[in-house]
Amino acid sequence: MKKLFYLAFFAFFISCTASRSAKNNAASNEFVKIQTDSGTMIARLYNKTPLTTDNFLKLVKEHFYAGLLFHRVIKGFMIQGGDPDSRNAKPGQELGEGGLKYTIPAEFDTSLFHQKGAMAMARESDDVNPKKASSSTQFYIVEGKTFTDGEMDKIEQHFKIKIPENHRKIYRTIGGAPFLDENYTVFGQVIDGLNVIDKIAAAPRDKNNRPLHDIKMKITLLKKKEAKKYQ
Repeated sequence: MKKLFYLAFFAFFISCTASRSAKNNAASNEFVKIQTDSGTMIARLYNKTPLTTDNFLKLVKEHFYAGLLFHRVIKGFMIQGGDPDSRNAKPGQELGEGGLKYTIPAEFDTSLFHQKGAMAMARESDDVNPKKASSSTQFYIVEGKTFTDGEMDKIEQHFKIKIPENHRKIYRTIGGAPFLDENYTVFGQVIDGLNVIDKIAAAPRDKNNRPLHDIKMKITLLKKKEAKKYQ
């Protein structure tokens, strides 16, 4: 699972410097708190990706993510975690191949995109995973960067996707990773604590992009009273 993003995607990035009813396009009633050594984030989970969201919530309720690491961080791109092998991993140990023994079918929706703070599931590359099925456990959170219209035009041409104007506006001003759109399942959005993403992404790292100092996570479901202020 370590090489969960295509090398071509990243190279291009650098060159461009069913259990839940869908109430609306953006939100469900589920929110999670992601506590880390670098701060706390609050994320809203989408109801338009029921298989992915239900799997993630199941793992959260089972405390699966408690003590796991953000094991792969790339400044200006994303932070990735959820590898069960990262729990109590030795310093310098290469991580990213772990997970449970199943994948999740891709759930692409053009209204869900890789703006800054987007939560999406990692996956293996198309050559071994042509249906773009998601990892059972590993996810990433986008830091990204801002893009010009010219850069987005090139992304559209290269990846044969369409970036709507409302998405372009966010990519121009807030930033994200538009070259990942329609290729990885976006299932949530950080709505509080975007600065924590920046802090984690900027952490010193080794040659495998693992932070030199462990950045542990704990993910819990917000209670209705806590979630109310974010609705």
